[in-house]
Amino acid sequence: MSFQQGLSGLNAASKQLEVIGNNVSNANTVGFKQSRAEFADVFANSLTGSGASQIGIGTNLANVAQQFTQGNVTSTSNPLDIAINGGGFFRMSNNGAITYTRNGQFQMDKFGYITDSGNKRLTGYSANSAGILSTGAPTELNISTADLKPTATTKVVGLVNLDSRNSAPVTTPFNPADPTSYNNSSAITAYDSLGNVHTVQSFFVKTGPGVWNVYTTADGVSTPALPATTAVMTFSGTGIAPTTVPAVPTVSFTPTTGANAVSMTLDYSGSTQFGSNFSINALSQDGFTSGSLASFNTSADGTIVGRYSNGQSKTLGQVVLANFVNPNGLQALGGNAWSESATSGAPLVGTPKTGSLGVLQSSAQEDSNVDLTAELVNMITAQRIYQANAQTIKTQDQVLQTLVNLR
Repeated sequence: MSFQQGLSGLNAASKQLEVIGNNVSNANTVGFKQSRAEFADVFANSLTGSGASQIGIGTNLANVAQQFTQGNVTSTSNPLDIAINGGGFFRMSNNGAITYTRNGQFQMDKFGYITDSGNKRLTGYSANSAGILSTGAPTELNISTADLKPTATTKVVGLVNLDSRNSAPVTTPFNPADPTSYNNSSAITAYDSLGNVHTVQSFFVKTGPGVWNVYTTADGVSTPALPATTAVMTFSGTGIAPTTVPAVPTVSFTPTTGANAVSMTLDYSGSTQFGSNFSINALSQDGFTSGSLASFNTSADGTIVGRYSNGQSKTLGQVVLANFVNPNGLQALGGNAWSESATSGAPLVGTPKTGSLGVLQSSAQEDSNVDLTAELVNMITAQRIYQANAQTIKTQDQVLQTLVNLR
């Protein structure tokens, strides 16, 4: 009599219940991947080979395989929460020791590094002060909270329509303080190298059919000094594409704030002269004042974009992902972390949305992929299998007892 088959079945059912219990206990663990118990039958070796009548001696646990299927993505209110939709793992660094995870619940430490609950740091491509990514080897991502330095205005672009029906002003020469000495004006805010605000105003004075003098003041001071003009625009009969002399008008002034001298070009080449009222159709400049970091978020390709109080934005870094030829070969470390192994293959590191790597979703987290309904059904099945194997042992015991009681 052999009790081995029933005993192996009890052990197998017990292991399956352990796997199911582990899945159920982690049903609410972010980024958790459920496991599946895989079994194989067992045969005794025979010197004469295996015959058709050979009876197996039970079963054993061949493997516990994790199922790297996609979990549901749930929105959160934390902009540092990041979910992976698709393949890949976050690459984490713990003093240089690299691990991998699907848990995107991150926070920022006091040094500006993006970390998980175990203080492991998220890695990716860093960005310099100009927002240019360094796409070499991934490094620990550090979010700089320094103010965005100001940029002085170097170019003003304006699109205006000058009324061809206007006559020359009744007052000459031009005086910015006298509205009767010019036809129209426009004003824009410009910035010096320290981010201080300056008002640059352009005045349009008609001097003849299709000919307009342009004068400019900075903070109320004419530049260049009167009676010089900033430019002269001449329109043809079509009223478009004026000829400007000089071709690239320049306005220069020295701020009283201690900032560097400001030199900017004025581009009115897209202006028109039609028989309609004066209008400013577009007016822009390329400078801005300093700004503090107000918020940041992660785009689908992993780029971390910071938004500043001055309305500007800048790239602060980029998250990278890693994938493996055989994810089931990863070594589980606990804490939602895995490490590479000989059977997993080397990590394939790249940016999201490339190759087999998924996309990222900011302010979201990937839930556990455990299906509680399926696990409860599996639990019932494993319980019945355990009872059935116990019954085979009980039957073997009864048969053996009958044999012992023979007279």
